[in-house]
Amino acid sequence: MLERRSRGAPTCRPTLPPPGLPWLPGQATQPQAPLPAGWRDATPLPLAAFSGRRSLLHLPGDPPLELALLRGQLRAVAAESATARLSLGGPPGAVLALARRLATDLPLLPGPDLAEAGRALAQQDAPRPRRRGAPLLEANASVEAAVVGVIGHLLEVMLHQATLCLPGRGPEGVHQMRVALRRLRSALRNFRPAIGCPAVAGFDRELAALARKLGPARDWDVFLAGLGASLASALPGDRRCAQLLKAAAARRAAGYQSLRAELDSAGFRHLVLDGLALAVLRPWRAEATPAALLEEPVAGFGARLLDKRWRRLCRQGEAAETLDAAALHDLRLGCKRLRYAAELFAPLWPGKPARRFLRRLAAAQEALGEANDLAVARGLVAGLLSGTPAAGPWAVGVAEGLVLGRAGGTRALALKSWEKLRDARPFWDAG
Repeated sequence: MLERRSRGAPTCRPTLPPPGLPWLPGQATQPQAPLPAGWRDATPLPLAAFSGRRSLLHLPGDPPLELALLRGQLRAVAAESATARLSLGGPPGAVLALARRLATDLPLLPGPDLAEAGRALAQQDAPRPRRRGAPLLEANASVEAAVVGVIGHLLEVMLHQATLCLPGRGPEGVHQMRVALRRLRSALRNFRPAIGCPAVAGFDRELAALARKLGPARDWDVFLAGLGASLASALPGDRRCAQLLKAAAARRAAGYQSLRAELDSAGFRHLVLDGLALAVLRPWRAEATPAALLEEPVAGFGARLLDKRWRRLCRQGEAAETLDAAALHDLRLGCKRLRYAAELFAPLWPGKPARRFLRRLAAAQEALGEANDLAVARGLVAGLLSGTPAAGPWAVGVAEGLVLGRAGGTRALALKSWEKLRDARPFWDAG
């Protein structure tokens, strides 16, 4: 929290993780850890202090807008940082239009509030995420309220993970950002009957373009942690394999560099603001969607959707043992689509049946995904041959041999996991 000093400078004090951003209304919230006993009686100690100046600018026009710029220094005991916060005020549509124009040339994105920035500075760590994982829907929420909450939650997850997509920070930031992006795209598809409109379709295309930038960095992360690690373990010290892995690491570095450039660009800033515009302006209301569908309780909507997806997946997996590699890949995609939908709506039916179904669904998708990961790894290895003459065909052949040696066992495990999922009972009540 912030406390004003007598001279007007606020002081940052210890606090719980900050509440949801005011610019993302209707967010699904995550449960917070309880406060320790007796905390109200404790005297909070200052962590950091801000001193600076607030400038207010009124922009004439129709409608008029207001800009408030807070500039100064955030200081802790052992560190300080120049800090600026820009706030825009006015009708939502006009504010968003101005924010988009400013973001074309300026690195403007929603970030941690001043209190959290002060805590991070004082403790020399990164700002904490406001949201993690999948959004939590409320049972009594309407379809429209659920959509707004999902968009807000997943945009916040993406914003936080974007700061972690850096070379040397490990693969988790890229992985979690891609998961959040996929969840968001899945939610937009799931709710399409209620919110389908040109603005939603355009935002989905922006997300698809970002997903293509995330792909190479993630693929090389998976390759080096999986097949690459197996190759290094099988032939430690072999110069040819070392050259192959060095080339793979260079491709990963190039993937991260390209991704970082995208995340620092105006395109990413516009994507975030376009998602915010969906949550605030709700452009689907201008379409022919019946109001009753938007106002319907989300549980009934979710049950019908899950039932439809589940029946389609079961038909797709009939006689799974006869399916070729391409058909198993399609089955994996079907499992993935159902998993994202099931994870989204499962909190509406809490209990063991939902947890059991999700475990089996995750196991089936991951087992089927092992075969896909091997196919991707084989393609990545083949692509290294032309650019890695020191490794040569021998090292590529060894890597492909490892892939082919795993293929049979991977297929058997995938089919076994699918059979267990097919015998599972759905947890939702479709009426």
